[in-house]
Amino acid sequence: MNHKKKLYIETYGCQMNFSDSEIIGSVMINNNYELTNKISEADIIFINTCSVRDNAEQRVRKKLKELNAQKKNNPHLKIGILGCMAERLKSKLFEEEKIIDIIAGPDAYRYLPDLMTTVESGQKAVNVLLSAEETYADINPVKFGDNKVSAFISIMRGCQNFCSYCVVPYTRGKERSRNPQTIINEANDLFKQGYREVTLLGQNVNSYNWKEEDNVNFAQLLEKVALVNPQLRVRFATSHPKDISDELLQTIAKYENICKAIHLPVQSGSTRVLELMNRKYTRQSYINRIEAIRKFIPGCAISTDIITGFCGETEDDHKQTLSLMKWAAYDFAFMFKYSERKGTIAADKFKDDIPDETKGRRLKEIIELQQKLSKESNLKDIGKTFRVLVEGVSKKSDQKLSGRNSQNKVAVFPKKEFKPGDYVNVKIIECTSATLIGEAINN
Repeated sequence: MNHKKKLYIETYGCQMNFSDSEIIGSVMINNNYELTNKISEADIIFINTCSVRDNAEQRVRKKLKELNAQKKNNPHLKIGILGCMAERLKSKLFEEEKIIDIIAGPDAYRYLPDLMTTVESGQKAVNVLLSAEETYADINPVKFGDNKVSAFISIMRGCQNFCSYCVVPYTRGKERSRNPQTIINEANDLFKQGYREVTLLGQNVNSYNWKEEDNVNFAQLLEKVALVNPQLRVRFATSHPKDISDELLQTIAKYENICKAIHLPVQSGSTRVLELMNRKYTRQSYINRIEAIRKFIPGCAISTDIITGFCGETEDDHKQTLSLMKWAAYDFAFMFKYSERKGTIAADKFKDDIPDETKGRRLKEIIELQQKLSKESNLKDIGKTFRVLVEGVSKKSDQKLSGRNSQNKVAVFPKKEFKPGDYVNVKIIECTSATLIGEAINN
């Protein structure tokens, strides 16, 4: 009987990377490998990496140092660096990190078994070729984790926006959309397995465009997935402000099971900085899109991404970001200091001239403001009743359950007889800046 080699996958970065790790897991299982969640018993360790910020890469470097000892104790252990960091640094990684055996970019995952064969013969293996067609549409991703309620579906790959600070177009290649029928089939399969929520993923989902056979844009795809079953919630990430159409907003408003939460990264509130970032919209056009969301989808939650300390950002630019945050009253935000990435337009053309101390102070002001906005948003929900999808037991008490409402806010409430996957009507009685606290009613 053949011994199946055990594979451990560690993922860094965004939801797209977690979705990719599920594709990697599926490819390897189909080639007689076995997944393990214990790194100590692994024969192979794949680290799926992110290059969006330097911090993500530094965490990978630290992990590789930790794995040195494991490889010394087990010389047969094979280690692979996959994803965006592999694509960005390519075979240079072999020189910098001697313990690596495999380097594979985001479009090379179906070739991992072949790369493993090369490694087993005593050589190092690399494939960082980018593809104009690869979408992995034919691969049914294995699902990780304990949460059997929510799942990701990757609907497209790549990006061609070329924001000046971003490495993604260089590490993930040009934009290409996946066959819509394969997406609908995957959503159907997940619902039959008991999943009650799917998140459609892409670097810029609202530029999804399937041009073969019938033309299908993102609004039309979203509707098709919503029609799989009214009990299947549908989310999506991430939207680009330049592409969020009225048609899309009307589709979201039309279906109760399309969640009323839109992540709309602004990055800066200053038109001048947005132009330097090559974001392809102005402060005013962004404001117009927020107004459209509020017009078509009253009560829709809006979250964002903000980068502070970009090249040449003045104190006035920073104040414009703060003022836009106040106006938009974001429910939630991901907030970062600018991190220069080699090979990007910004690194080649602009000087990273904002002192780290200034970046830190501006980030602190942004975080403090957002905490205030998040608390104000949650306070407005006290007394309201929301339909909450139960995801599991609360982290703080095994007597309470945790789930999210349509607006993507976490709500906790007494356990009673409910279980993960149930929809529960929850009346909100108090809150923190991060969580709604309530009680189940009329279920």
